[in-house]
Parts: sequence; structure tokens; C-alpha cells
Amino acid sequence: MPPHNHLGQPVGEPVPHWARRPAPVAATLTGQWCRLEPVDPARHGEDLYRANRMDEQGRMWTYLPYGPFEDLGAYRAWLGGVAGGPDPMFFAVVAEDRAVGVASFLRVNPADGTIEVGHLAFSPALQRTTAATDAMAVMMATAFDELGYRRYEWKCDALNRPSCRAALRLGFVYEGTFRQASVVRGRNRDTAWFSVTDAEWPRLKAAFRRWLAPGNFGPDGRQRLALSELTRPRAWFPPAGP
Repeated sequence: MPPHNHLGQPVGEPVPHWARRPAPVAATLTGQWCRLEPVDPARHGEDLYRANRMDEQGRMWTYLPYGPFEDLGAYRAWLGGVAGGPDPMFFAVVAEDRAVGVASFLRVNPADGTIEVGHLAFSPALQRTTAATDAMAVMMATAFDELGYRRYEWKCDALNRPSCRAALRLGFVYEGTFRQASVVRGRNRDTAWFSVTDAEWPRLKAAFRRWLAPGNFGPDGRQRLALSELTRPRAWFPPAGP
């Protein structure tokens, strides 16, 4: 039961000793299988462009408001427009010494301790890899362990089922869908909302540590235990309609 005020009305739980949290800083984040470097068009542009070109059909761009890019110059120009910004704060995901994807912190709210992960543009070289999961774990750990935030968000087009499944696999909780939330590429977008709270983070942190451990992978690189088996207790999403 929630606490009640002097008028007998239910009110939220107290948040003792809460204080404004720091904003993230543009610094390299290091994981077990990858690192995230503040995106630099000169250093990362060519590797990212080549990795993105592996997606010959352009599937990775369908639910993003930008891309694909016609040539390296156009892509570097776009990177130059987002590099160095505080919100969104873009990182290049580097695996095996090659930039293969992009991710960002955005909608940063230090006063309330909320932060979102987004602008996920993972090339085929990063998709469905251990490094991809590691990158998401590192960013979540930064938000909770280093910055002390209370809430970590994931939002995506509600029709982007791979993104919805990825959120659940990582331990996010589905909270609902904002209908007609925006117009993207001239089309309606309903936005699905997911989150992890600081109370849920310790369990997920242990799940990531267990899944990312070298012993969880056989000689062929295949996982022995699925991450979804470790995060399932709080993972839920309504069934798709007819």
C-alpha cells in the first residue's frame, strides 16, 4: 500500500536524500567485449560507413529518422552534426578495433534522475553479437552505477518488433504505447515505452555479468545460457494483434 498524506490521500514513496545527479560526460566507456568512444567523424566515419554498407537493403534505417547515406561524405557530414553534443550524446561502438555501430544517451534529466538510450544504429557487423549486448550493459551501468540515475528508458516505434524484443531481452519493462506520438519520414509513429529502475538494476547487473562471462560461450562462440532466461522474470509485452 502506498503511504498517505495528512488528508488520507495516497502519495508516492519518499525518496530520501535525493539530489540532482550529474549529466553524462563524453568519455570512453569500456566493456568486456567492446568500448564506446565519443563519436568522431574523422576517426570513426569510414569504419562506420563501411560497416553500415553491409546492410545492402537498408533495413537498419527503417525506423530511424535519418539514413541511409548515399556516400561517405554525406555520412561524415551527418556525424559532424551530432558529434560533441551533450544531448543526445553519441558514441561509436568499437569491437575488435573497428567502429561498427552507434548509440547515444538522450533526454537526460539530472533533476529527476532519468536518462534514455537511443539512436541505436547497429550495423550487421554488430547486430546479434556479444559486443552489442556488452555495449548496452556498459551504458546501463554508467547510468546507474556512475551517475546514480533512478530510471533508464528505451523507446522505439511500436511496429519495430526487433527493437521491442531487444528491450525485453535486456530486462526492460514494457510500460505502454503512446499513440500518434510523432511523424517520422511522413508516417505516423506510435512509440512503445520501456524502462529499468534503479531497484531492478542489481538483478540485471548480475544477469549481464553472468551472461557476458567467457565461460558462458562454447568453443564455437555459441551461448550456453540465453540472456532472456536471466531477465525473463520482469520481461513482458502484450501479444501482437491479429
